[in-house]
Amino acid sequence: MMRTLKVGLLVVVTLVVVSLLTLRVTGLDPRYIDPSSPAFVESDRTAWPGFWLTGEVVREPVTNWDWVLEVNDPIRGNSIMLETPTWYGIPHSVTINLVPRGEKLYVSGSEQGSRLEKEFPDSKAWWANIERDPRVRMKIDGKIYEMTVTLVADRAEVFQILGRDPVTRTIDANGNEQVTGVRHYWRVYQRNIPEFG
Repeated sequence: MMRTLKVGLLVVVTLVVVSLLTLRVTGLDPRYIDPSSPAFVESDRTAWPGFWLTGEVVREPVTNWDWVLEVNDPIRGNSIMLETPTWYGIPHSVTINLVPRGEKLYVSGSEQGSRLEKEFPDSKAWWANIERDPRVRMKIDGKIYEMTVTLVADRAEVFQILGRDPVTRTIDANGNEQVTGVRHYWRVYQRNIPEFG
């Protein structure tokens, strides 16, 4: 009986290790749901995450990020994939939109509905991951960009990037104000690239 249990446990561990090694080589992109679709709202504005992202790593500095708006994947449009490190060593990747502003690049995310009940950054796994370790990898147009992100904490700067207040509110029938959404921005910097200028 004990021998059978040990053999069974060894088989399960071997299958898990082989599966993880295979995913490390082949990658596993996150699921994509069109943000303008009803399916996106029904899924609580989220989709299944992926693991490792694969592709050619870009080693040249990018001095103008506006070109990312021209990327038009037949399925994902100009959405990109973001791989964040986890505390347990298996990356967590998601599909997000980039916000280019010439030489500056930002990523953003929003909290709505039940996510507002959680304390920032715990309402999304990738937010908690980058607050713990800001080194990320992005897959843009099939290529990997190694990046570092920093939260834009200044609401005035976020207002300037977004063009409006990042906090959306409504007034209920009793005249009480209620927060219905909060948008956060992170500035993105290329990593492992010599600085020029």
